[in-house]
Amino acid sequence: MSLHPTVAAVTARIIERSGPTRTDYVRRMDHARDSGVARAKLSCANWAHAFAGQTIADKLTMMGGQAPNLGIVTAYNDMLSAHQPFERFPEILRDAARAMGATAQVAGGTPAMCDGVTQGRPGMELSLFSRDLIAMSAGIALTHDAFDAAIMLGVCDKIVPGLFMGALAFGHLPVVFAPAGPMPSGIPNAEKARVRAEYAQGKVDRSVLLESEIGSYHSPGTCTFYGTANSNQMMMELMGLHMPSTAFVHPETGLRDAPTAAAGRRAIELAVSGTCRMADVIDEKAIVNGIVALLATGGSTNHAIHLVAMARAAGILIDWTDMDELSAVTPLLARVYPNGSADVNAFQAAGGVAFVARELAQAGNIHSDVTTIMGSGIEAYFQEPSLIDGELVWRDGVSESLDTDILRPASDPFQKDGGLRLVKGNLGRAVIKVSAVKPEHRIVEAPCAVFETQEEVQAAFKAGQLDRDVIIVLRFQGPKANGMPELHSLSPLMSVLLDRGFKVALVTDGRMSGASGKTAAAIHVSPEALDGGPLAYVQTGDIVRVDAETGTLEAISIDLTTRDRARRTPAHAASDSWGYGRELFSAFRRVVTSAEEGATVCFSGEET
Repeated sequence: MSLHPTVAAVTARIIERSGPTRTDYVRRMDHARDSGVARAKLSCANWAHAFAGQTIADKLTMMGGQAPNLGIVTAYNDMLSAHQPFERFPEILRDAARAMGATAQVAGGTPAMCDGVTQGRPGMELSLFSRDLIAMSAGIALTHDAFDAAIMLGVCDKIVPGLFMGALAFGHLPVVFAPAGPMPSGIPNAEKARVRAEYAQGKVDRSVLLESEIGSYHSPGTCTFYGTANSNQMMMELMGLHMPSTAFVHPETGLRDAPTAAAGRRAIELAVSGTCRMADVIDEKAIVNGIVALLATGGSTNHAIHLVAMARAAGILIDWTDMDELSAVTPLLARVYPNGSADVNAFQAAGGVAFVARELAQAGNIHSDVTTIMGSGIEAYFQEPSLIDGELVWRDGVSESLDTDILRPASDPFQKDGGLRLVKGNLGRAVIKVSAVKPEHRIVEAPCAVFETQEEVQAAFKAGQLDRDVIIVLRFQGPKANGMPELHSLSPLMSVLLDRGFKVALVTDGRMSGASGKTAAAIHVSPEALDGGPLAYVQTGDIVRVDAETGTLEAISIDLTTRDRARRTPAHAASDSWGYGRELFSAFRRVVTSAEEGATVCFSGEET
């Protein structure tokens, strides 16, 4: 089917807008490629240092100077269940390389913090900044210039975007991303949500909550809800950086290790052929495909920030208007928790990534004429891996959904538009994830209650002060203020207010998790309060309207553009971003760009 005209128009606009920066990026990658094979440029002393610690057999291979050397950048730690399997991946990749007469080395590691551990804690203020630090760490790993291709090991929230950004600085190389897969399903998501809501109301104690959480997060592998981590994996598939349909293969199966070895072999094949650089894979069409994949599956709102920074690393400029226009024509194909009751394991069993890729391509919602690590075209991503007599083979995925409560075709979607909306007005620009919000809850007009910390909101809830129609305004949570922590701990209490029959919404310059729930939340408000944004002038009692249907974010009882604003003194944030390592990132807070510009320090000094 021909490309949808809106997808074509948005892509054309991105190409035009990105002309100078994309041209400069490609020029730099061409220069790096044309300067020759990395190992040929290293002096004998440099090269000797590079393989001094290798086995005798690997040393002999590397001394020959002809075989490709694969650089492994790993975000392994065993604090993250999703990353614990990466402990064994380097040896799998080394063996795969040796079988091809090549070598593989761990070039370096990156930090990988667990947002699940730091939710509601001071460490969450470092979460978003860790993405840029991961990009820098990946750059340090690959700057040894001793590699002919790279493979990136990462799954979770900020980690894949950071690896993506860092790898693009070496976009003259072929780069493959290898996932670890989700843990098996735990207790039903509805039961988990019920216990969380009861704990928020004081109906159950901490021991009951802990038992429920352990039943949810219980083994190696990615958390099984469709938050940022699993949204990452969906996007890496549709951007053509994974081996096909490997995102949601469990880590503790033979089928996990076989595609991992195949990923290593593929990276080496691309190095030998001299084709398919990451700079060729990640172009404007690939970025649009990633956005559409996110929208079609109700993915994480965090990517309204991450995708901007990720695209910028390839010289591509996108904004929330692009995402909003694409969302308007993208069918919602999946209902996965928190947008439904099923988890990613049920999603994969129903048809998974291969089904989504085929449906979006055939409906004209994504570009099929792209370059991927598999070659030309998107069609390879309509397939799934399997083991037959111990051999890895790819075969066509299902042509029809096996559970239409979880996954539907583009001809009969859950809704005709995607899961993200842009809202704007005299309070700034923000995004709302509406795929989990019922239509009757998408428009809220009510007096606001203004807060400056999550703890203040929680205290007001416990005191019964929010038992009314209310718009919670939580400000000074942007990247310049405190690093823009996720505010996921507010989701249960807002759900409780909704269940009590009140109209409730959140307006914040902070972030919500990819697991944000069923209430309307206008998040990432830009400009943020600390950066001169209108939220600094809002006062408790002002009437605010959040309307995801018309795209409105307005304070309607005051004029924040002229007279009324001049009569008010803006609020000031308390400066307490110290302790728990936060003081180490004060330079980041000073130079970070706005949320709509990717909330990044990596490109803050560059002309666009």
